[in-house]
Amino acid sequence: MWYLLHEASQVMLTPARVAAGITKLVSESPLSPLPYSPTGRALVASCELFERTTRSYAKPIFNLPASERVVWQRPFCRMIAFGPPSNKPKLLIVAPMSGHYATLLRGTVAAFLDSHQVFITDWADAKEVPLLEGQFDLSDYVDDCIAMVEALGPDLHVMAVCQPAVPVLAAIALMEADEHPQVPCSVTLLGGPIDTRQAPTAVNSFAQARGIRWFEHHCIHPVPERYQGRGRMVYPGFMQLGGFMAMNPDRHVSAHWKMFNHLVEGDGDSAEKHRTFYDEYLAVMDLSAEYYLQTLETVFIDHLLPRGLMQHRGRPVDLKAIHRCALMTIEGEKDDITGRGQTFAALNLTPNLSADKKEAHLHAGVGHYGVFNGSRFRQEIAPRIKAFMARHAADRPLSSRRSPTRIARKSREVQAPISSMEQHSSARWDT
Repeated sequence: MWYLLHEASQVMLTPARVAAGITKLVSESPLSPLPYSPTGRALVASCELFERTTRSYAKPIFNLPASERVVWQRPFCRMIAFGPPSNKPKLLIVAPMSGHYATLLRGTVAAFLDSHQVFITDWADAKEVPLLEGQFDLSDYVDDCIAMVEALGPDLHVMAVCQPAVPVLAAIALMEADEHPQVPCSVTLLGGPIDTRQAPTAVNSFAQARGIRWFEHHCIHPVPERYQGRGRMVYPGFMQLGGFMAMNPDRHVSAHWKMFNHLVEGDGDSAEKHRTFYDEYLAVMDLSAEYYLQTLETVFIDHLLPRGLMQHRGRPVDLKAIHRCALMTIEGEKDDITGRGQTFAALNLTPNLSADKKEAHLHAGVGHYGVFNGSRFRQEIAPRIKAFMARHAADRPLSSRRSPTRIARKSREVQAPISSMEQHSSARWDT
């Protein structure tokens, strides 16, 4: 019902948005006297804000100074490579599948383009995936992570940003238990909810208080007819966005009021910064119901991974199996989504990984977004991660490194490996 009401509201507001757009266009004309008066500029600003706050936002583009190639693909995910094949160390960035698109990590990708051959997961909007492609749950997420690591070949580093910390660590544990020859050289977890019992945030407490049945009853809806995934049960992106904004409503209201004033004052640069941020922030995608509910139950309600009870297709996920892949955790002092200690818990849960392969960093003064994006990430956090990866790339023998090759794009199966590229709790805390 909520999905239909949302779609109906979008349709009903279309004439008003068109009228606001025409009014803005006419008012901004050089022949109009309105742009030269405060009242006229206020009218233009009001029209723009109305249009921006009532429309749906399309998927953004990366728009980085590097070409993009799709090198692996399945129905719910594709892997994008930036730039041509090179001899730089390989880095797979696993983007969160939590409502926003992978382009939210544009700055994260950009910080590593100079030093690494960067790949990123580009998760699909569930409402655009036809029902005939089947379901997608947390186990499928883990399978996709393993498949992408296999596709990229040896001498690979992995970075999991926020939500994927759990499935990525589970995938590595399963590969380690199998003595898989392509276990990554290192994995870096940034603001990931490994153990949400540690310093629970409002997000964690909300999940605990409601229970899985409440989410199943109130948050899951069928995709309307006009989308390719019509009939698929999803957690709608607009509901997730509402949750995001409800955490800090005053901040968003203040930001839009500031934009209104910037437009009235003729401060185009500041207004453009606002547009750039919210074009990204307000673009959201739907999540498959199976994945959303299984993640809630496994990670936020039952805490199965830190309790040693998580299963993958009937097989235990044992973090004690991790003994080769170096592990780094990054946390933000002011993170109000993933509390302090939740990511660091991964180091305590991997007792068979030697202390020299572990490192933790708590960054002072940054929140959740600042852990993986922004000036402090570029200038202070990213260099630490690069140094960590460089130290642990040397663990692999030179004989395992091969010349670059290419992967052919394929719709559903695991691809042939991309070329190899050149390249307890005693973990160190840095502030």
